[in-house]
Amino acid sequence: MRPGAEWAGLVAASFGLSWLFEAARLPAAMLLGPMVAGIAFGAAGARIRMPRPAFTAAQSIVGCLIAHSITGAIVASVVRDWPAMLLVVTTTIFFGGVVGWLLGRFGTLPGAVAAWGSSPGGASAMVAMADAAGADPRLVAIMQYVRVVCVVAVASVVARLMLPAAPASGMQAAAYPSGLLDDAGQVAATLAVAVAGAALGRWLRLPAGAILGPMMLGAVLHATGLVEMTIPAPLLTLAYAAIGWFVGLRFTKATLAVAWRALPEIIGGSLVLIALGAVSAWLLIQVRHTDPLTAFLATTPGGIDSVAIIAIGSDVDVGFVMALQAIRVLLVVLTGAPLARLIIRATGKR
Repeated sequence: MRPGAEWAGLVAASFGLSWLFEAARLPAAMLLGPMVAGIAFGAAGARIRMPRPAFTAAQSIVGCLIAHSITGAIVASVVRDWPAMLLVVTTTIFFGGVVGWLLGRFGTLPGAVAAWGSSPGGASAMVAMADAAGADPRLVAIMQYVRVVCVVAVASVVARLMLPAAPASGMQAAAYPSGLLDDAGQVAATLAVAVAGAALGRWLRLPAGAILGPMMLGAVLHATGLVEMTIPAPLLTLAYAAIGWFVGLRFTKATLAVAWRALPEIIGGSLVLIALGAVSAWLLIQVRHTDPLTAFLATTPGGIDSVAIIAIGSDVDVGFVMALQAIRVLLVVLTGAPLARLIIRATGKR
């Protein structure tokens, strides 16, 4: 097929799959659809590739999306409960490191892939940072998004068991945390933060600076109320699609074979990490006397947007849940590189 025909087929397949995933209420459907379609086209021998500048721009938008979750209320909650939050977040990150070491030491995955893939949160950022560090971003993406699906499935079941009559309202509203196209000034300010943050990340030579720069700059500006971060749903959809295509189109038949063989240990590692997250929830209940469902959703490892959907539809302290989730994502992204290097050395596998 010619490149134009390949792109047309990829776009049609991507948004068709995204629609199916949305109907099934799967997390990050607008990212999973393009990624699955990209995997299929890449394994079938498609020659098209996502240009890296477009991928970099998409990373910057994701950085702004993370920054959008940092509000004044979350900062106030962090200031008030920081000892308990720090204990729980560091425990969860430690558990992620333990799972990464076990998978890298005793499993079939390369040590670098196990280290980045087991990081408890910030899936898009971990894929980008793994690519910058020389790890295979395709296998890291599989590990991260398989865990996101497991987290959503387990969290949904737990929420329904604890609150069988919980309302389902607000689920779609939380899917895209911002966004009307007529907020031209806010959209322009957000795009300016994305550009300036990416330039800042490049200047500081940060790993995955296209995400970290906008995330840090945007978090400061958004939390202080200087900039109202607004990301229209169509723009966020394009950013998710670009990341999904960039990762998916790099798959080959050989990569899929490796991923298929490793799937049982990936799912097993995900379930172990979720269970260890429940231990962090127990610590939170003991230290802060938080209700069990709030504690479980606050400590579940990954999928901040998906956890927000479940939290809004349940009778929990949404502000506290999002505060803890956002802090964990920030610390996971900031500590990802040194922790991955430590796990790689500990496993002895490159």
